[in-house]
Amino acid sequence: MSEKDMSFLGHIGELRSHLVRCIIAIVVGAFLVGYNIEWIMDHVFFAPTKPDFATFRVVNHFSRAYLGHDSITIPGHFAVQQKTIMQQFNVMMAVSIFGGIVVAFPYIVWEIWRFVSPALMPGEKKNSAFIINFIWILFLTGILCGYFFILPFAINFGLLFTISNTITQLFDLSDYTTLFLQVVLGMGLIFLFPVAVYVLTNMGILTPMFMKTYRRHAIVLIMVVAAIITPADVLSMMAAAMPLLVLYEFSIMMCSRTYKRLQKQEALARQK
Repeated sequence: MSEKDMSFLGHIGELRSHLVRCIIAIVVGAFLVGYNIEWIMDHVFFAPTKPDFATFRVVNHFSRAYLGHDSITIPGHFAVQQKTIMQQFNVMMAVSIFGGIVVAFPYIVWEIWRFVSPALMPGEKKNSAFIINFIWILFLTGILCGYFFILPFAINFGLLFTISNTITQLFDLSDYTTLFLQVVLGMGLIFLFPVAVYVLTNMGILTPMFMKTYRRHAIVLIMVVAAIITPADVLSMMAAAMPLLVLYEFSIMMCSRTYKRLQKQEALARQK
């Protein structure tokens, strides 16, 4: 039976096979992360809480050059406490699964592409390598943006903001884990917005005129999304909103290019 004549149950079975392979890839990635969990926790997970973090070094380097002093300082020691017996185990599982998704993401995108590619036109299949790489590069760019650009400033703001000197700052392990995943994973997912724009444009649902007309509404929505994925401070929200605004403008350009290509194809089809 050809792929075009495959029944609905056949498609479900095919999808299940791809999903099983994706889950296996995530499990393998999670195992690799879990095997090195102690090093990852010390050098990756808690790195944004240390004064020698790369973002702080870069900002302070330029700050000393132009202002004569450091702009960012981490006051005292970032003390994290464990409140429940199984808290460290739960955090280890969450970090391992998150790491497994990041490690396996290029393979996951490839598996999804293998499932949807039989339904695509020959012209669309020619760009398969570009699309696959475009998706996982966008996702990893969002992860890195959240990790190096937003999370450190959110932590720095939380440490510096005090309402009384009598308050001792002790941070819950689960709260920090939630902040880490909320910012880093949230930015990774949001950076996939151009992919959604590309798909919707190819389906004829979205046009560049629509995106330009509702740009102001999109800016408001971007600010809301930035407020959701970051802590409740203006600095972190603005740090998250800036790349999202750039991403929206990039999506408009990509939508326009895709829309013109579709219009050209329709014109050629009418001539035939």
